[in-house]
Amino acid sequence: MPSTLAPFRLTSLAATVLGLVGTSLCSVAAADQTSASVLTLDSTAISAKELPKNAQPPLFSGGQVARGGELGVLGNQDIMDVPFTMASYTSQLIEDQQAESIGDVLLNDSSVRQSFGYGNASQIFVIRGLPLNSDDISYNGLYGVLPRQVISTDSLERVEVFKGPNAFINGVTPTGSGVGGGINLQPKRAQDTPTRRFSTDISSSGRIGEHLDLGQRFGENNEFGVRMNIAQREGDTAIDDENQRTKLFALGLDYQGDRLRLSTDFGYQKQRINGNRNVVYVPVTSTGIPHAPDADTNYSQKWTFTELEDTYGMARGEYDLNDQWTLYAAAGAKHTREVGDYSTPTLRSPAGATTASNMFVAHDEDNRSAMAGLRGKLQTGPVSHQINLGVTGIWAEQRSAYQLSGSFANNLYHPIDVAKPTVYPYVGGDINDPGIVGKTINRSIAISDTLGFMDDRILFTYGLRRQNLKVDGWSYAGDRTATYNETITTPVYGIVLKPWEHVSLYANRIEGLAQGPTAPATAGGAVVTNGGQAFAPARSKQLEAGIKYDKDTFGASLGVYRIEQPNDGYVDAQNTYVRQGTQRNRGVELNIYGEPLDGLRVLAGATLMDTELSGTKNGANNGNRAIGVPTFQYNLGVDWDVPGLEGVALNGRMLRTGGQYVDEANNLSIPAWNRFDLGARYSFEVEQRAVTLRANLENVANTRYWASANGGYLSQGEPRALKVSATVDF
Repeated sequence: MPSTLAPFRLTSLAATVLGLVGTSLCSVAAADQTSASVLTLDSTAISAKELPKNAQPPLFSGGQVARGGELGVLGNQDIMDVPFTMASYTSQLIEDQQAESIGDVLLNDSSVRQSFGYGNASQIFVIRGLPLNSDDISYNGLYGVLPRQVISTDSLERVEVFKGPNAFINGVTPTGSGVGGGINLQPKRAQDTPTRRFSTDISSSGRIGEHLDLGQRFGENNEFGVRMNIAQREGDTAIDDENQRTKLFALGLDYQGDRLRLSTDFGYQKQRINGNRNVVYVPVTSTGIPHAPDADTNYSQKWTFTELEDTYGMARGEYDLNDQWTLYAAAGAKHTREVGDYSTPTLRSPAGATTASNMFVAHDEDNRSAMAGLRGKLQTGPVSHQINLGVTGIWAEQRSAYQLSGSFANNLYHPIDVAKPTVYPYVGGDINDPGIVGKTINRSIAISDTLGFMDDRILFTYGLRRQNLKVDGWSYAGDRTATYNETITTPVYGIVLKPWEHVSLYANRIEGLAQGPTAPATAGGAVVTNGGQAFAPARSKQLEAGIKYDKDTFGASLGVYRIEQPNDGYVDAQNTYVRQGTQRNRGVELNIYGEPLDGLRVLAGATLMDTELSGTKNGANNGNRAIGVPTFQYNLGVDWDVPGLEGVALNGRMLRTGGQYVDEANNLSIPAWNRFDLGARYSFEVEQRAVTLRANLENVANTRYWASANGGYLSQGEPRALKVSATVDF
């Protein structure tokens, strides 16, 4: 077994690291006080930071990250005032790194790593060692309204990451993923200063893009706002014989009155990827994992493609009943059309031999989503209250059909072109008129209260969310195959202590929720005795504690956590489906962000994870590590204004990720990997118009590596790519 996969225990390590860093941060904070012997507390300085109504949290110095973000039913919150860990990345960071998708943005977070969906181009985000599907990302707090698989950043103001289970925060996700954390995207809004910005970019492979960003406020008090983004990119990627085309239109309108605030967002995104290199499937019978091919090798076929077309929109309103209480409501919908020829290779030998088939898929989705609530503050004697009441609902329908060919042989290292199969012996549904295969209705109601003691130096949050999950499934022949209708309550508890002006100590207990399994009708050719039985929703639990430091220009956080998630069940020797077993992830997270020195911006982090399986079938894999969970993840990113060269900045980023197992038996693994990125930009004025030139080189060494084993299949890292762009404000 590789040394990078050597088991370790985090209990004592976490306590030691947390104690040492906590002592250091507290010492720094104490040194800020005017007296070393007597500590005088300024109650107004350390009380909860009250944000203006509907205002996003402000930015740290340097503009790369924000001081907080939207936490579902809790609304916009400063990170120092909540007992959770989160990160919020800004449009400035997106522009300076030329991040085209949210996957590019989240490369900056040491708690997040990425893989691809099985057989398609979907980005999967592994947060604290547990996957989040792109279908389960929220938009301005609302689920079910974003494009599928790959989401463009051109119309986004912020990318917010909540770390840990979040069933209480936003309610259960549409597909049940996201136990390790959630992602929320904030759209761009018109600013008081008009936006007139045009960008053009080109990559080393010849992919060309254009982006027009226009924003304006109107009215006597600038109460009306319009923000429009139009973008397109087309051309070859850095992977051999892979071509992408993306088009985006996004329009945001808003009204900011004295007591009433309204906004609406409409978007259209169309993407096509030809010759898409996706994952490599690893059967349980495999005896070894081949080393990754050259970084730009494409082991897909030239005739493969995926085309995704999404039309989406949402509206949101808030009304202040008085200075203390606010009503809010939002509703949205989307329609997705996906078609594609997919061909995912299956590993047949450690030497790189594979087989693959052609599957043509037609898939449609229609989602509707809504939420409403009441937020307010009141005082009962010396105790303050921040009360939240919210309801949410999502109604989703999926329609699919497919055609599957026989298999053909190939090789990862020496792929050959194979003629597209024309015979499809396996067919599901009508490819020209896909039928319904699934319907989902998730509804919930939540209530919480944050109690403030000692002028809000102690904040205690508690709450409940009651959730109903209703899922129906149909076969491709139109027969109902599953009916699931379960209700469960998930609580949350959290506390924040502020002993010094710049320090918050926090702890939380919060849960995640996903649809429970349904016992199969048969297994291994035998009838399952409890086939069709629906089990209760899968409840995951997290305990977390840590310390946060905010020195105005920069911040840091250190936390330890433990997440327990139920495993999938299995059929026992009596042919009964048994639901038991647990995956436990324990980790230590350190994050540093902001501008600690004038002109030097830092985004750095380290995550150590220990994972363990229990309750596996016949105890065969008890004590093993879970699939696709690295032992460590390190990030170091810097952005530096070069002294003496006005407008010139250099940046660099290092990613390092530990080894991962590919199977539960822990016989197959992938090694640790490193990636280095470099960049530069030059900002100047031409005839009083701001101009910025940018160049970013990703994977400088063109390192070939398996980036992830999430799902038990292999996702390869991207090859070296140079991106150059020019932006002008007019």
